[in-house]
Amino acid sequence: MSDTPGSSRPHRAMGFRDLVLFYIVTGISLRWIATAATVGASAVVIWLIAWCAFYLPLALSVMELSSRYPQEGGMYIWTKRAFGEFPGFMTGWTYWASNLPYYPAVLYFAAGNALYIGPASWQALSSNKTYFLLFALLGLALGTFLNVIGLSVGKWLHNLGAIGTWLPIAILFAIAATAWHRFGSATKFTAASMTPHMHFRDVLFMATIVFALGGSESASFLGDEVKDARRNLPRGLLAGGAFVTSGYILGTVAVLIALPANQISGLQGIMQAISQSAERVGFSGIGPVAALLITISNLGALGAWLAVSARLPFVAGLDRYLPSAFARVHPKWGTPHVALLVQAACGVIFIVLGQAGTSVYGAYEVLVSMGIITYFIPYLFVFASLLRLQREPAGPEVMRIPGGQPAAFALGVLGFTTTLVTIAFSAIPADDEPHKVLAVVKIVGLTALLLGIGVIAFAWGKSHAEKNPA
Repeated sequence: MSDTPGSSRPHRAMGFRDLVLFYIVTGISLRWIATAATVGASAVVIWLIAWCAFYLPLALSVMELSSRYPQEGGMYIWTKRAFGEFPGFMTGWTYWASNLPYYPAVLYFAAGNALYIGPASWQALSSNKTYFLLFALLGLALGTFLNVIGLSVGKWLHNLGAIGTWLPIAILFAIAATAWHRFGSATKFTAASMTPHMHFRDVLFMATIVFALGGSESASFLGDEVKDARRNLPRGLLAGGAFVTSGYILGTVAVLIALPANQISGLQGIMQAISQSAERVGFSGIGPVAALLITISNLGALGAWLAVSARLPFVAGLDRYLPSAFARVHPKWGTPHVALLVQAACGVIFIVLGQAGTSVYGAYEVLVSMGIITYFIPYLFVFASLLRLQREPAGPEVMRIPGGQPAAFALGVLGFTTTLVTIAFSAIPADDEPHKVLAVVKIVGLTALLLGIGVIAFAWGKSHAEKNPA
């Protein structure tokens, strides 16, 4: 593999403000606010624990590694340098593959909230598998189609999605403040209620919260496109992380002010809070608007990650191990249409597999859990690479983790441990999942299938490369 893949692509410098906005737009997903609120007031403290145990170690690790090795490819380059070609390939492969279960998960969330756009009778579809299946397929088709045409057209969906992320939170805050003023908070925020009891449910919830705080490594794939990367990447990471974490915490608090935790659904929690609270305070008619914004927000996030993940593995150098067709661009629109279409086909498979033999909410939980496992495997390599590459000298231009090598070792071990625990607990199904054994088999089996395909792809590509040396 080339260490500087994607060098023929146009480079557009991203400054500090661009990086902060990038981390905010890709880092906040409204569905995690609803999920967090189901735990109650202790979710606030759990958000902070997850930030300290995972986001901060990851952000500082990315800061030093991208400063040491600023070539395009990010975590693929770091892992390859630390452990060799095969671990490097598998890091890139699992990072790409983790998005396959993400697509149906985010589309299920969008479908659940879209039911609030119409009259109350639409809620009859909240447990209708056919509705969720069709919505997911149509949403995936829309995002893929716009990205095949090109970002000049597809970016409107991303931009609308960014707007649709913040306006519902603002609406929820306005309603929650009014409801609090008139009726008081639906949730008590005391030292006792905010203290995590570390019950089994809280530990499982922690895995999901850690997953929500992932993504700080994404800008490292841009390489030369980041202006003054050694200075702006760490500043953008920390500023973006503060915005992401505060947005999650404030959004969770607003939901809990509007509704008690036992009345919140992980699929539709924000819309439940907005619609029910709007009726209490007399803001009739605002619910459908908020539902439309949330639906657009998730479709925009889908479109953005479709665009990113179709390019990431190939920018990282995976083209050597995949058929040459994946490197083709559309003759008219100049987009990686083969990669996008194959990615969409894989997404369809995961949508169908996620629904097999389980409830709508159970399918959503299976998809989220499977995404966590495959998504976090690359993070194990990032933290392990930080530890291993401490043996290499760092020049004066490298931005080291404050505290030097001892702090780097401590943060690397903390991040690696948090990631490993997250992976282990993410395989455990939800309490209300009626088919727990089937859910575990799906999570572990499909994850193993993704890894197995990656191993086969590497072996085939390695053999092909040796027979046909460049």
